Amino acid sequence: MKSWKFEAAILAIGLLLLGVMIRNGINDVKDKERIVTVKGLAEMEVPADKVTWPLMYKDIGNDLSALYTNIEKKNRAIVSFLKSNGIKDEEISMTPPEIIDMKAERYANDNVNYRYNATSVITVTSRNIDNVRKLMSEQTELLKQGIAISGGDYRYNVSYEFTGLNDIKPQMIEEATKNARAAAEKFAKDSDSKLGKIRNASQGQFTISDRDGNTPYIKSVRVVTTVTYYLKN
Repeated sequence: MKSWKFEAAILAIGLLLLGVMIRNGINDVKDKERIVTVKGLAEMEVPADKVTWPLMYKDIGNDLSALYTNIEKKNRAIVSFLKSNGIKDEEISMTPPEIIDMKAERYANDNVNYRYNATSVITVTSRNIDNVRKLMSEQTELLKQGIAISGGDYRYNVSYEFTGLNDIKPQMIEEATKNARAAAEKFAKDSDSKLGKIRNASQGQFTISDRDGNTPYIKSVRVVTTVTYYLKN
């Protein structure tokens, strides 16, 4: 009988200790499941460091040979204008003219005055943004030579790029992470908690866009970092 009572007492003590351990373990799990997920934003304005400027003009005529000769003359004038204003040979590219035979079109009008419609494009690709923008405002020099640079065609819009993203990535990620932590600390304070370790974090994609429609040569770089922290009492 004494042996049975002793064993029962040992079993009861064991069950009690097991219960305490389970309860502490559950509380510990609950503490670890107390988390807060925040986002940190970093933005930076940077000047574009590359410009692509298509100089497109149109020409018309009935004599194909004469039309090509006129295009070559105008192309030489454009290249001369560019090079005399600091544009280098390697920054200039030229594509063959696009010729449309108006009488060969499916719905051609027999009353067209000119049979051939030509589109010629000379493209400047440069990292000297200021100089290229200056030349854009001086296109009247070409107009005096009978060359009217056309606009409005989406295929030949001026485009500006920022290619130095890798140089600013570390700084922006650091700023975004700091902003995320500041938001998490504010949440922890408001909830009478303390901020614990990072549970996980993810970096969003960097986006580069024009600052606004009037200054496409100034870019806005943006990144959002998502961080999950543990909260503790």
